[in-house]
Parts: sequence; C-alpha cells; structure tokens
Amino acid sequence: MGCVTNVTIRQSASSGATVTLHGRFEILSLLGSIMPPPAPPGIMGLPIYLAGGQVVGGGVVGGLIASGPVMIMVASFMNVTFDRLPMDDDEVSVAIQNQHYQNGRHQHADISDLYGMPQNLLNNAGSLHTEMYAWGSARAVPKT
Repeated sequence: MGCVTNVTIRQSASSGATVTLHGRFEILSLLGSIMPPPAPPGIMGLPIYLAGGQVVGGGVVGGLIASGPVMIMVASFMNVTFDRLPMDDDEVSVAIQNQHYQNGRHQHADISDLYGMPQNLLNNAGSLHTEMYAWGSARAVPKT
C-alpha cells in the first residue's frame, strides 16, 4: 500500500491516550468509513495498522504524511443504513467488563496497553525505542 511517517494514533482499548510514532512505517491496513446520520458516534474513523519491526495500530489522530507513493482504493454506496444487531450473552458480559474498565477502574493509560509489550521497552516520552521499529538488515544466503 505504501509508507507513512510520524503518525499519531489512539488505540481504542486505552482511555483516549494518544501516541506519536516517529519514523517511517509500512502501511499494513488502512480502513475508513463515513456513515450518514443517525449512525452513532464512534462508528466512523480511520483505523491504521503499521509495521516497522513491530506491528502497531490504532485510530489515526491528525494528518497522515506519506513518505512515498501510497495506493488508496475508495468505494461509495448509495442509500447506506446502519443496523445494530442484538448481542449474544458472551458479548454482553465482555461489553460490561470493558465499560467497567473504561469507567474508572483503570484511571490512566498504561503504555503497555497501547503496544501489548512491557513498559521497560519504551522510553519515557512514550515513543518506541529505535530498536523496536528498526528494520533488520538482510543476511546473505550462502550458495550451495
């Protein structure tokens, strides 16, 4: 798809904290949707998944800066509607647990929540350590 640089993302599992990733990242996935009213707020957005040694993702906050050609495919549909289906019992219990988590049991955003990795691998500014997103160099393959 292409590459972007210096991206600010917000992961939906956190309490609204944002993280700016500095450097060049390959786009693995970039999705978006715009729904007409009465679609509920939060259904729209621009989730992105990036690779740069580690895979990170979240909702795009602010602009995206391409660091080369980027291929984007767009589709438009007429008479779009939004329908919410009833949840299964398992999904209801997970939704209640997530709401409890977001409503105060966890007051601050833990940086390990954003990346799914221990905090000691991140620097104090909340950005990735350079070793975590640097591409490994290719190793020569011996001829047999």
